[in-house]
Amino acid sequence: MDISKFNLKDLLLTALKAELESKKIYEVTADRVSNFLLKDRLKFLANEENRHYLFFQDLYYQEFGNTEFTLPDKTPVPLPTINISSEDMPISAILTQALEAEKAAFDFYTVLAERYNSKSEIKNMLLYIASMEMGHYRLLEIERENAEKFEAYNIEYPLMHIGP
Repeated sequence: MDISKFNLKDLLLTALKAELESKKIYEVTADRVSNFLLKDRLKFLANEENRHYLFFQDLYYQEFGNTEFTLPDKTPVPLPTINISSEDMPISAILTQALEAEKAAFDFYTVLAERYNSKSEIKNMLLYIASMEMGHYRLLEIERENAEKFEAYNIEYPLMHIGP
């Protein structure tokens, strides 16, 4: 991912917007599912994204003073977004989009960390958050596989249960 053409302010606003949107998506999805284990994991992810948001908010204030900021409608850095197109959209489809977003966040934060001094606490924290995003990716990968299995169990095939 090449972010060299973006200034630090735009990069941090992108991070803030991405974390806030991810948090909202995980909360909305958690409200949709009945599986209490998946619901709990999605709430966990929403909480994680909120913590990341707070880190980036603090970093923004550290870099630019306590000036107010407004999140853009569309992020300057093109990152995948999660779009729930309808209420009956399969959970596996939402999780597939979330996987793409988490992988992109990992890549983005890894590259963003390069903007900071190699011994910087900020750089280390960005790399840590990037590794957390990859952890989210792995968790969602397992949940998507489970969702696909259980969604498939609801499919009925003609003559499947006919026999001796």
